Amino acid sequence: MNYDTKRLIKDALDTGFSQAGELNTAALEFMPEVRDMCSADRCRSYNKNWRCPPACGTIEDAAKRASEYTYGLLVQTIGKMEDEYDYETIKETGDRHKTNFDILVAKLKGEFDDVLPMGAGTCTLCESCSYPDAPCRFPDKSISSMEAYGLWVSRVCELSELPYYNGKDTITYTSCYLLK
Repeated sequence: MNYDTKRLIKDALDTGFSQAGELNTAALEFMPEVRDMCSADRCRSYNKNWRCPPACGTIEDAAKRASEYTYGLLVQTIGKMEDEYDYETIKETGDRHKTNFDILVAKLKGEFDDVLPMGAGTCTLCESCSYPDAPCRFPDKSISSMEAYGLWVSRVCELSELPYYNGKDTITYTSCYLLK
């Protein structure tokens, strides 16, 4: 299938993302070391969420699933902070990114037969995740992050020619969509 990259990028920008570009699918290297960083639990979701390690499956499962896709789109939301402690902008930028990400997921799923979205950060569909006591309440809507898949996000951006660092006192959230 041929993809209209210019139109997909325009759709992403029209949705509200700051930057978008074609994902270099050859850049998708699924790294155990990235997964190992999750176990440090800095985001407080490791072993507490169905879409985070270890519940989201093995790195081999992630690589196998992603290998079924031939095309990808990277999207970013960039926030300009007053200083490195501007947590209000960090949260607002993250919230805006998640909202726009969900809007574009729905649009792409309406257009393509199969979409594999990889978000930024843990799934937050539910106020409290049912893991491990009960099955995921929304298995068709919940999404794992690029890091949960074992992807080194800055490297994926670099190899896809989309800047990861966008200047002093900026915060950048990056996600991607794989398409069949």
